[in-house]
Amino acid sequence: MAAFFQKFRSGFAKTVSAIAAKTGGLFGGRKIAAASLEELEEALFAADFGVETTAEIVEEIKAAYRRDPELRGRQAAEIGSAVLQRVLAGAEGRLVPAASPPTVICLVGVNGSGKTTTAAKLGARLKAEGRTPILAAADTFRAAAVEQLKVWGGRLGLEVVASHAGADSAAVAFDAWQAAKARGRDTLIVDTAGRLHTKDNLMEELAKIRRVLKKHDPAAPHHAWLVVDGSLGGNSIAQAKVFHEKFGLTGVVVTKLDGTSRGGALVGIWRQLKLPIFFVGLGEQAEDLQPFNVEAYAKAVFGLEN
Repeated sequence: MAAFFQKFRSGFAKTVSAIAAKTGGLFGGRKIAAASLEELEEALFAADFGVETTAEIVEEIKAAYRRDPELRGRQAAEIGSAVLQRVLAGAEGRLVPAASPPTVICLVGVNGSGKTTTAAKLGARLKAEGRTPILAAADTFRAAAVEQLKVWGGRLGLEVVASHAGADSAAVAFDAWQAAKARGRDTLIVDTAGRLHTKDNLMEELAKIRRVLKKHDPAAPHHAWLVVDGSLGGNSIAQAKVFHEKFGLTGVVVTKLDGTSRGGALVGIWRQLKLPIFFVGLGEQAEDLQPFNVEAYAKAVFGLEN
């Protein structure tokens, strides 16, 4: 468990550093300064925690300071962490297997969000847990995506069903489902396109994949997760709204959080859309895709130990 918390600590180090830089190290061990409190709102807003969450955190810390002018930085950090845990109550996604395998997980989102690498990392995690995943390279519009998934699959020992660049993505998903069923695999992870000639064209392609999967299993896809780049901050919420409206999302995976100081972005997604967060990307290695944990996240962004 300590290693798990450390993953979150290191993954959100840039967010912690940015807040510390703006507030003069407000959440350190010494007594807090009134001047640092005045900078706190700006720091949290810059980290993309959003107006509502920022206001709640700042108000509770200021109220504690008014009650006790000797309030220390760690106490303030614990208050902020408690507020975040309250805001994010219920936000942890849990992967529930389908009643009749394979469990189908569709990963959607724009190009550059990390969909393809997330598909491979998710496959590796499920394999390590004893599941038998198979991957579908259904982002056929981008030739590099098919090759990228094959390379990752080879590196991680994962089965990949693929076709040539430009092939019909729904046909790839169809073939992958048949392969998963025939080979007795319990999970199918479908990597989908993030860009076609127009947005409407993309959404129709995704709808076609959904229709094809439903021919095999009316309940499929059992999970439809939006993969968003955490460094986009508030822009990720706009993405989520579009994909949720058009595809019917069941959750979110937030990637690249280790490379940004805007680690609060996932709070806005949960707060506005109430889409559970299943995994977070905290680094480039396969093991850096971690299940989202509210307590670990809330402590990490305030620099607290487990």
